[in-house]
Order: sequence, then structure tokens, then C-alpha cells
Amino acid sequence: MPISSNLVPPGDLSELFHRASRSLRQTWSARLAPFELTPHQSRAMRSLAQHGNSADPAARAGMRLKDIAEHLRIAPRSATEVIDQLEAKKLVLRQSDPVDRRATLVCLTEEGLELSERVRAARRSHTQEYFGRLNAQERAELARILEKLSGSPER
Repeated sequence: MPISSNLVPPGDLSELFHRASRSLRQTWSARLAPFELTPHQSRAMRSLAQHGNSADPAARAGMRLKDIAEHLRIAPRSATEVIDQLEAKKLVLRQSDPVDRRATLVCLTEEGLELSERVRAARRSHTQEYFGRLNAQERAELARILEKLSGSPER
């Protein structure tokens, strides 16, 4: 149902935002199914891939589990479960930190890196399709509003 040009009460905005967010998550989860990945697994792989593209050679070695948990905003034990699942699929591997042998680093395998790229392309396509219902001006306005709500500095 379309929204009238009248002011929308904040509670209604919250519900509309929640519904749009849920719709985006559900459609993305469906797109992940052929890759046999959960959203958490996909996000962990994306974090590892982004971290691995760092100009810092030490960063390319991998990430510690606590750092992965922070990136995913989940408990460390949940991050361990996600990494265990990815490791069982041979998408990540654990290795000793060359700087601190007590620590373990997680990095993408070649297969994990390839899958990460395919998922990234699918996400780009999904994003274009999902937000393609908006014209360029609406997308720019939505981006501005979301940046403002998320506390990001305005450009």
C-alpha cells in the first residue's frame, strides 16, 4: 500500500523500515541458497576477502577469530561455529600467527576466494535488482537518509 504525502508517525516509519530490511534479508538468503552458504558464512567470507585485499602484508595473512566476531557483531563462540562450518567446506583454513604462535589466523582458501568473488557478484546483482525499483534520485536520497540515521558523516 502506497504511503500518502502526509507525515508518517515515527512508529510507522520503524515498521516500514523493518519490513524493507526483512524483505532484503529474505531475498538475499534465497540468493545464497545455491552457494550453500548462510548469511553469517557469507559475511565472514566477505570480511576475510576484504581483509585479505589489504595493502598490509600482515593483514593478508588472515584474521583472528575475535576480529571476525567483531566484524560480524556476534559472540566469539558463534564466530567459531561459522568458521568451523566454512572449514568443513574447505573454504577457509586456520594457521598459526607468524607473529604470535599462540594465536590462530583464519584465511580463505583458493576455493573460498573464488566462491567469495562469485557471491560478491551475486550480491551486486541482487542489490541492483532490489534497489532498481527506485530511480536514481530516490536511491541517492535513500543513501543520504541511511547515512544520516547510521551516524555516518554527511558528505
